[in-house]
Amino acid sequence: MSSGFLAKKQKIVDHLDQPINEYSDLSPKGSVDQGIRTLIDEINQLGGLVTTSSCAGRISAFLEGRKRSSPAQDSATREAPHEQSIAGPGGKGGGQWLFVSHDAVELPSDVIDNYCSTLFGLQEGAKAVQRAKHQAGRRYVHLKFEAMILHLLTASLDDAQKVLSAALQAGFRESGAVGLATNADGSVTPMVAVRSIGLAFDAVVGYENDDDKMVAVVSESYLRSLVELANERFAVNTDRIERFRSHLLKQYEKDGQTAKGKKSGVDWEDAAARRERKRAEGLKLQQSKAEQTRLSKQDCPESNDDVALENVFG
Repeated sequence: MSSGFLAKKQKIVDHLDQPINEYSDLSPKGSVDQGIRTLIDEINQLGGLVTTSSCAGRISAFLEGRKRSSPAQDSATREAPHEQSIAGPGGKGGGQWLFVSHDAVELPSDVIDNYCSTLFGLQEGAKAVQRAKHQAGRRYVHLKFEAMILHLLTASLDDAQKVLSAALQAGFRESGAVGLATNADGSVTPMVAVRSIGLAFDAVVGYENDDDKMVAVVSESYLRSLVELANERFAVNTDRIERFRSHLLKQYEKDGQTAKGKKSGVDWEDAAARRERKRAEGLKLQQSKAEQTRLSKQDCPESNDDVALENVFG
């Protein structure tokens, strides 16, 4: 196992070990999804793996980024400093999250007018479906469901193969690996993505009008049907995550390594051992500083009254 991999892993795990109120990352939510936190902790206790990013799965309403469709619009965009980015084809890039949930959405048992429309920031959802003519540059609102996605840095081709095997057996059939070339130090540390697009859907449910309002183009009942579909897929996603976890841990158990320990011969410590080591090192450092302070006070008199005159004048 290369020193480069171990250094990267230590840095990532130290970051994840921060207290909840101090932790933040680059995701829209800024923290690890609770539905996948246990899995991440277990994976990071395995010597040859470390997670680099993750999402437990989500349902979201997303407004596309502002598009560049004409020279006139380009000029207008340049004159609007509040626009931070321009989207590419299909609205990719920029944009705004109107709603995000990493858990199934609880719906009221009774149908409530505009419940889902309001939830997703849409107006006029209970009225007749808007038949707005498509316009170049128009920004659309998408309602999406996405399954779990997990990126792992692995210490070897063998570790990458274990992850891919577990992912495919669990139903994450679009999983793959990159970084298969040899590093400068002779090691190979592939990056593996565990993912599936088979459960995903993306439906256009509204658009932004000239008054910057989000207008629904589908009925309230259709929005509710999409939410119910997403909730069903959350259940399937949860089952696949558990199967992935089971298949992955079994493969490492065959090598004498589990999520609660370490493989013999691998210079790695789990989170509990690391915290205990750091606590002991901190206590030792405090004791050392206290001893140095005590000795310093003995060597340096507190006032001139304590200094013998013969030591000064010879």
